[in-house]
Amino acid sequence: MATFATPDQLLVIIDPVARSTDGESVRIAKDVLGAGAASTKVCLPESPEEFARMLQRRGSRRPVLIGDDRALVRTVALLHRRRELAGCVLSVVPVGPVLGVAHALGVPTGAVAAARAVLDGTERRLDVLVDDSDGVVLGALRIPPLPAESSMAESSMADASGAGSSGSPSSGSPSSGGGPHGRPWLHSLVRTLAHPRTARPSRLAAAPPSPGPARLRVEVDGETLVDLDQPVEAVSVTPGASGTAEVIVRPLSLGADAAPIEARGRIVTVSGADFRYRADASVAGPVRRRTWTVREGALGLMLPGR
Repeated sequence: MATFATPDQLLVIIDPVARSTDGESVRIAKDVLGAGAASTKVCLPESPEEFARMLQRRGSRRPVLIGDDRALVRTVALLHRRRELAGCVLSVVPVGPVLGVAHALGVPTGAVAAARAVLDGTERRLDVLVDDSDGVVLGALRIPPLPAESSMAESSMADASGAGSSGSPSSGSPSSGGGPHGRPWLHSLVRTLAHPRTARPSRLAAAPPSPGPARLRVEVDGETLVDLDQPVEAVSVTPGASGTAEVIVRPLSLGADAAPIEARGRIVTVSGADFRYRADASVAGPVRRRTWTVREGALGLMLPGR
């Protein structure tokens, strides 16, 4: 049963990975939150089980997560499984080695800016994908999963162009085209998969080498987009706007470049030989069939006001 949170009473849960990788950013975030909120309770879980218990016992306090993408996805998944996601507004201060998903959703990646968004931001309702095993995808999923080296190199190039150097998101900021709730990053899917803050790659973000072209059936709202007789190089699915997902299938190119096949829909099913996929910061599978459904406005997230 959902409990309505009191806006100025915060439950700050600090993920252990954040504490171990960037203690200075954690300290700064705690100081800003403590100075701006009427009441702040800080929790330091040491295990996923302890993390889940602390979140469950939040009472009327508004939950604030200090952690990276993996902690963010874990928190949303816990709330979803307890059917508490719709009645909860989550706040995030991104700290840790993998921050691409939070960045793409519009959360500032600087500790001060993110903490101020917790205190003074605006609730935005964002679409998510939920699969038939009750897994949750916040950013993008890709079949086959990108090798870790490719995704990290892509993110490094984004940093070099200024995407991650200012401490606030560029493609997802209100000043850029469309704002975070318009999701202008749909055409930069790889940048949502990894945003390393240190040189150490994430073990969960690591994927096996790409197996090459795959034979998959991709269906969008019951209509077949591509069938098993057409090998594909990649499939990506991203929550879009107004309760639909953007699906992009890249057929195997023989000679001339094959144009990608694009579609939008609410329910996406992929089936075929065993395949793996990258969902946000982790790799899942192998599976032979998986269905993702868009849940419109399922995630309430505090983001900087316009």
